[in-house]
Amino acid sequence: MSRMQGEMLPLMMTHTQLRTNPAGKISAVKPSGPGLFLVGFCSVRYGLALILHLCNFSIYTQQMNLSIAITAMVNHTEASSQPNSSTEQPSMDSLGSWNETLKEAKALVMVLTGQYSIWVRWAPPLERSQLTTLAGSGSLLGTFVVLLVGGLLCQTIGWPYIFYIFGGIGCACCLLWFPLVYNDPGSHPFISTSEKRFIVCSLAQQDCSPGWSLPIKAMIKSLPLWAIVVSYFCEYWLFNTIMAYTPTYISSVLQASPKDSGILSALPFLVGCISIVLGGLLADFLLSRKVLRLIIIRKVFSATGVFFSSMFLVPLPWVRSSQGATMAFLVLSAASSSFCESGALVNFLDIAPRYAGFLKGLLQVFAHISGAISPTVAGVFISQDSNAEFGWRNVFLVAAAIDIVGLIFYLIFARAEVQDWAKEEALTHF
Repeated sequence: MSRMQGEMLPLMMTHTQLRTNPAGKISAVKPSGPGLFLVGFCSVRYGLALILHLCNFSIYTQQMNLSIAITAMVNHTEASSQPNSSTEQPSMDSLGSWNETLKEAKALVMVLTGQYSIWVRWAPPLERSQLTTLAGSGSLLGTFVVLLVGGLLCQTIGWPYIFYIFGGIGCACCLLWFPLVYNDPGSHPFISTSEKRFIVCSLAQQDCSPGWSLPIKAMIKSLPLWAIVVSYFCEYWLFNTIMAYTPTYISSVLQASPKDSGILSALPFLVGCISIVLGGLLADFLLSRKVLRLIIIRKVFSATGVFFSSMFLVPLPWVRSSQGATMAFLVLSAASSSFCESGALVNFLDIAPRYAGFLKGLLQVFAHISGAISPTVAGVFISQDSNAEFGWRNVFLVAAAIDIVGLIFYLIFARAEVQDWAKEEALTHF
């Protein structure tokens, strides 16, 4: 051990243990245990995850504002121009506003891409799942809050305030972002020396420097990358279908009142928010204890999320007479699908960390393509059936079948080690 390494030892022991690998090099390993977990949780990197959680919360609340407020905006306009016209809207008319929400999501590929570029330099391999899921759970929490209180805000204080309130939260997130978020631990002014060294040592074997040229041909030929691409398309097909049609299904099929419809529609997203964080913690626990290898963890979590979410989704048309059973199945489906966030949906950080920003952007393209197609297909099925019973059955069957096909492709071709084309600068261009 060199003199410098000997001087680092006391500081590093607050977060890590030292391990000598077969080549004689010293690497940092984070030990497990409740106390050490709490020490890690009260750190800059977890603070960064909470800030990103709030940012994702703000992004998705602002994305969905129009979906909630547009009905009140239209009713207000009609009431002003036609005093005797009814202000009630058929439940199926809300479909247009949900499709508008999906279109607005395209303007947010940049934010989602940027935060994964940050995790390449901030997330130790043994904490990658929990940090990314803690940050990403803000999107589901934002969806839950808007569905829960958005309609109430529109009815009580007026629809403009839904934009003022959630827009103000976004401004508050910016006030946290600029002074507290930095590209890497080395440039952060408030991080402790021990945490900085722990992160640097944990990522020492990972080449996370951004690539200035893209190995396009190698990427196109990479089956592990295609496995993730197909998973994104298929899993977001189901997610976007649920996102777009859950309020419509609850209000039209279950005949829920407008007040109850908002609460029931929000419930699956709350449970999904909790499940996504628990899934990340479980994945990293299994990895740190060496219970399962990383690729097995990714595949098991993907299989769990896809299989159980589909299993709870398909029977929905047959339990439509029971509101309790329907909501139980919707909640269990949302909770199960959240486990995919610790599986295929984060796998791109394993195989090509240096191209994380580009790959996340590419994957979001396929997710949005899926989001553009799936609600349209679902709408066609529902419109072709006069009583919507068989239409909803076909919607759920197709979504589950596509998700399972994507899972099979992923289980066959997925990998978790850094790919050769992502290890060094490549000069291959179009």
